[in-house]
Amino acid sequence: MSGVWIFDKNGVARLITNPTRESFEQKEPPYPGTATSPGARPRVLVYLPTNEVIRSYTQLEHCLTELGWSRYHNSGCPNLLQFHRSENSAHLISLPKNFDNFKTLHMYDIVVKNRSFFEVRDATAC
Repeated sequence: MSGVWIFDKNGVARLITNPTRESFEQKEPPYPGTATSPGARPRVLVYLPTNEVIRSYTQLEHCLTELGWSRYHNSGCPNLLQFHRSENSAHLISLPKNFDNFKTLHMYDIVVKNRSFFEVRDATAC
């Protein structure tokens, strides 16, 4: 098992597989199982022109359509929702079909491909 072992005052050890500063400071992480590490804060995707938090694929598709992206229908990948810039472009955004599986990794993919239009923020700040 890889990670960091932490011992509390009673000598009880617990393994932190992907340590963050917050996971060392708190006995129980406030957001268990989120992002990639036990103490990571949940994140949200924000569409900057309207300052709205993206809470569904319907909202996201509307924003991406405004920016020139269109839905890419690929029957070979039924579990993915994909968007592309144009037929001649190599830019492709691939997302899980279920919005519940939409993770920070997917948010940053959208941000990188639309730098001045999207931002990832701490969910508690919104």
